[in-house]
Amino acid sequence: MYDSQLPALDSLADWFNRLPGIGQKTAQRLAYHTLTLSDKDANDFAAAIINAHEKIHQCSVCCNLTQDDICKVCASAKRDRSIICVVQQPKDVIALERTHEYQGLYHVLNGTLSPLGGVGPDDISIKQLMDRLKDGDVKEIIMATSATVDGEATAIYISGLIKPLGIKVSRLAYGLPVGGDLDFADEVTILKSLNGRNEI
Repeated sequence: MYDSQLPALDSLADWFNRLPGIGQKTAQRLAYHTLTLSDKDANDFAAAIINAHEKIHQCSVCCNLTQDDICKVCASAKRDRSIICVVQQPKDVIALERTHEYQGLYHVLNGTLSPLGGVGPDDISIKQLMDRLKDGDVKEIIMATSATVDGEATAIYISGLIKPLGIKVSRLAYGLPVGGDLDFADEVTILKSLNGRNEI
């Protein structure tokens, strides 16, 4: 792919290129930039990646990212345990938390159903969500998956599993752009979508 005649540099650029949203030219620029780092900064950069990879894992309750067994949201006694907001990725939790309005719990699916992509119900954390509903404390599930074909299909599939349990299932209102992701929306748009959610 790259032809700098420096295999180590090409390999580094290739790794940057594998990151989401990083094209070939940006990957090459990042690779060249790392060569300008001091030895200490380069070692610290590498150590930060290794440290994050070793210490961060999924919360045993909501499947969000945490360094503890249970994330701070699940561990908080101040959160409303009758509402769970279901999101696709950990970054979506951060987007919703920026509003400072939502006080319920979360559940991170870590993906969406995608028959064409070979992603079925067992490949994302739907079972863990259903296990959380067994004690009867949850009164509402807010589906906050993206407004894409896969996001919609996931929301409809999960609502079909939950409705027979007598739990209200709502969907974020469409203040969010169709096909858009939560982490690209501003706080006001997210808040309006959250407040204007509709029952599925």
